[in-house]
Amino acid sequence: MHEYSIVASLIDRVQQEATAYEGARVHRLYVKIGELAGVEIDLLKTAFDTFRERTICDEAELTINTVAPIWACPSCERSVERGSILRCDSCGRPAKMTQGDEIILERIEMEAPDV
Repeated sequence: MHEYSIVASLIDRVQQEATAYEGARVHRLYVKIGELAGVEIDLLKTAFDTFRERTICDEAELTINTVAPIWACPSCERSVERGSILRCDSCGRPAKMTQGDEIILERIEMEAPDV
């Protein structure tokens, strides 16, 4: 269950950002997760709800945007359609994933007094 370690890292990163603003309160986190990142979204939400207590994210909401995988040829950069063989139609090279396996903290909405 690596979702718990993902949440721990997420909260640590938010804490690092919030320390620049004394008394900051975090309201919402926006996270982008690729469909092939190996993350169970429901388990991640449960882990966040469980471990955010008594942290900077105690009252924060978690918004998750999932990203579909996209494959393309590393040579000619032609896209490979979803569900097809992962090989370029024109040059025959194996396709490379260009998105769909990422976990990115995109945005933190926080309130910072006296800024």
